[in-house]
Order: sequence, then C-alpha cells, then structure tokens
Amino acid sequence: MNKIGVFGGTFSPVHSEHIALARFAKKQLNLDKLFVLPTYQSPHKKDMGAQPIDRLNMLKLAFKKEEKIEVSSFEIDRGEVSYSYITAEHFKKEYGAEVYMLVGADMLKDFKTWRYPERILNAVTLVACQRDDDRADITKEIEYIKNTFNKAVIELNFCGKAQSSTKIRTYASLSLDISDFTHKKVAEYIKEKGLYSGGELERFVSKTLPTKRLIHTANVYLCALKWAKKLNLDQDSVKTACLLHDIAKYQDASSYKGFTLEKDMPAPVVHAFLGAHIATEVLKINDKDIINAIKYHTSGRPNMSDLEKLVFVADMLEEGRDYEGVDKLRAIYEKDFSSSFIECLKEETIHLKNKKAEIYRLTIDAYEYYVKGDE
Repeated sequence: MNKIGVFGGTFSPVHSEHIALARFAKKQLNLDKLFVLPTYQSPHKKDMGAQPIDRLNMLKLAFKKEEKIEVSSFEIDRGEVSYSYITAEHFKKEYGAEVYMLVGADMLKDFKTWRYPERILNAVTLVACQRDDDRADITKEIEYIKNTFNKAVIELNFCGKAQSSTKIRTYASLSLDISDFTHKKVAEYIKEKGLYSGGELERFVSKTLPTKRLIHTANVYLCALKWAKKLNLDQDSVKTACLLHDIAKYQDASSYKGFTLEKDMPAPVVHAFLGAHIATEVLKINDKDIINAIKYHTSGRPNMSDLEKLVFVADMLEEGRDYEGVDKLRAIYEKDFSSSFIECLKEETIHLKNKKAEIYRLTIDAYEYYVKGDE
C-alpha cells in the first residue's frame, strides 16, 4: 500500500458524519486503505461514555460493508492512554507508506499542546477536516505548524451536516430515537446494550414529558453546552436546569399542595414557577441557582445569574425553534453570550407586544434592567 489514512477518535458513539467523512477522505486522498480506530483512553477526556469494546463493536457495525475502510483495535489493544505520536509512528512503521492522519478543526487548534507534535509530523501528514457547518478558522494553526515544524497541513473541505456524539448520548439518555443520527445497526446496538442510559433524573423527565417536548428539552441542553464551559458553569448544574426547565409544562398546578399561583400570572409563565416547585419539593433539588434557572427561564428577571441567562437563551435558540429572526439571534449567540441574552430578551418582549399578549411584570423589570440600562 502506498497511501493510507488514520482516523482516530473517541467515537462514543460513531455518528453518521463520521461515516460520511471517512468515505469522503478515502476518495479525496485516493487512499489504498483508511484505518478507523477508537481510543482506549483519551488524554483529554475522563469519561469516555462507553466501554472500549462497545465503541469498537459499534465502529465495526458502521463500517462493515465499506470498501478500503478497516476498523483497527490498535489503541484499545495497547490498553493505555492513547497518544497520537504512538499511533502515528506505529502505522508508519507497520506499512511503510505515506500516512495521512485526519484531525478535526478543533483538534488542530489544540495540536500545539499534544505530546511530541514533532514526532507526529515526522511520521504522518495532518489532514484538517473542516466541516462546512462550523466554518472554523484554522488558518493560524496551519501557519503555526508550517512556521514551527516546516510541515504542510492538507485542508479537506468536507461539507457535511452538523452532528455530534453528544447529541446521540443526550437523546439516548432520554429514550429518544437516535436512528437518524447514526448507522441503523449502531442505533440497535446502543438500545440493546442500554448504552448511554440516563439516571433517575432522565427517567423522571422521560416519563413526565411527551416525545416532542423531550426533543426540545434535549436540544436546550445541547444548545446550552456551547457556553457552559466558557462561563465556568458546572456542567451537571447546567444539565439539571435544562432537563427540568419544562418539567411542569403539562402539569395541573392545583395538583400540587403548597404551590401558590400568583394572581394574574400569565398562563405561559406558570409552568416555569411550578417546575421550580416540583424540582424542589418532588425531586429534592436544593441548589438555588438551578431552581432559579428553571423558575425564570420564561420570564427573565433583573440581576440573573449566568446559569439563569443560559437556560433562558438556550430555550429560545435550540435547533428546533423556527421563527423569524432566530438565525440572526443564533449568529450572535455563536460569538457573544452577553449580547445574545440582551437580544433574546428584546425579541421576547417585542414578540409579546406584537401579539398584544400580557407581559409578566418580571419580564418588564428585566427589560428595564438589561435593555434600557444598556442603552
């Protein structure tokens, strides 16, 4: 073999865009063979989501009928932390061919922090897989590698769809259908083995909400992940607040003793306050920030915490939302969280005014506090 490719990753689980990318790279690079291999243990991730053998088995199912693509257990067989320099040198020595290593745009940005980057580049040529949907700017990273190591990086313009293993895990944890996101056999394997099953919280949410609202709930959490880490928020708190934000959407407030409904509270706001009550009294959640994020995710209020703002914004911008102006708001969210919150609050208030709907007093207070105070 003269030209081989190496495509490594966690693959927890492998999704449809992994498969599409492998096919694309094999063709565009004119490879004699592409090896796809799951890591045993990533240097950067503690929780791999599934056992190595399960991730390996899912890859085998996904690529079973693909010509010139072979699933390799090399990193799993080593049974140690998976470092790219070891994998690169192994495949170079084993096959004596030109070796191309596929890396995502986000991985390329971290390349300078990898162990022995010069050894990797001496063994393989990096292929940057920049998906069309994220438009990541990797020019600086490519220039850095060229100037520092005198090595070129091939850019593979893979125009795929937005997809992520995190989405599959989140949907699976809520017992939602994942067959549209991965190979059919992989989806069946995940269901059969009970991989990525949620805990008590996910089971409670799954039993309480209908499918359509569960999908919205999952998407709110996925949307919130964009800024959770950057805002230094605890991911478990973000997850809990997002999963429970609509828990009372279809509940009767009169069924809950101890819950008092504020006089003249607009109907669309009630579920948020009732949801906070259920979270506190039924699920025994005592984190005040989580409770407030559930309570004010519809109305907003003055002096909100970052978690409150994040759930408020993610509820409006998750991928299932479709209203005039949402794409513009999402574009702002991609770049600047604070600005996106202000714009979402504006949009919410304008929307209610245009509908001639009653605007809750806290929403008016929030508008005065954030929007007018920012002018």
